[in-house]
Amino acid sequence: MKRILSGLADIVFPPQCLTCEEILDPENNTTPLCPACFSAIHFIQPPLCPCCGIPFAGAGGDNHLCGECILSKPLFSVARAVGHYETKLLEAIHSFKYKGKISTGEALGKIMADFAYPAFHMADYSLIIPVPLHSKRLRERGFNQSLILAREISKKFLIPLDFLTLRKHMYTDAQINLGRKDREANVKGVFSVRDSKKIQGQRIILVDDVYTSGSTARECTRILMRNNAESVAILTLARTV
Repeated sequence: MKRILSGLADIVFPPQCLTCEEILDPENNTTPLCPACFSAIHFIQPPLCPCCGIPFAGAGGDNHLCGECILSKPLFSVARAVGHYETKLLEAIHSFKYKGKISTGEALGKIMADFAYPAFHMADYSLIIPVPLHSKRLRERGFNQSLILAREISKKFLIPLDFLTLRKHMYTDAQINLGRKDREANVKGVFSVRDSKKIQGQRIILVDDVYTSGSTARECTRILMRNNAESVAILTLARTV
């Protein structure tokens, strides 16, 4: 019956590409993007930094630590992203985040869940936490984009999802127009943990939509590790490169 209803829905409301809205052929499309838009995404693959996950230019060569991780190794154990924050992936994220298209976010979450991250195994982790929004920002936007992405990963891998323990208790300016140093100052001390027992000894995947400077990821990791998490990995849909 579910297959019949799904088929009828596809006839009445045929699936469309997330970015160009071209009608998709369900039999030939395994992603919510048309072939042209999917091929425009610059997926992140080796060679990359095994720690922070930043990709290096060129298709050849081995993974190696980037200069930043050599000079100052982050507290998180590993960071990975699906693709570069540009072209069709950027368009899809903006449609989801700023135009309130929740169905687009759910489709992007499935892409995150299905992606084969280099040298990263979901089974190594015991808890998923989305980067939280301040209550004022949550009211303005109506949803937490990181939570919607995290739900899809949690559902696929049956890893518990905790969106209450880590909270953002201070309202801050949007990070989008800030430089690196200002980003770090903007998030310093704004996150806290409600109950440290919830994360004690947990191997946590911290989920966000975009990794830009890493300031948010580092600050959240600092708070989680200070409250006795065993380890923290960062997963994002996109990364500014």
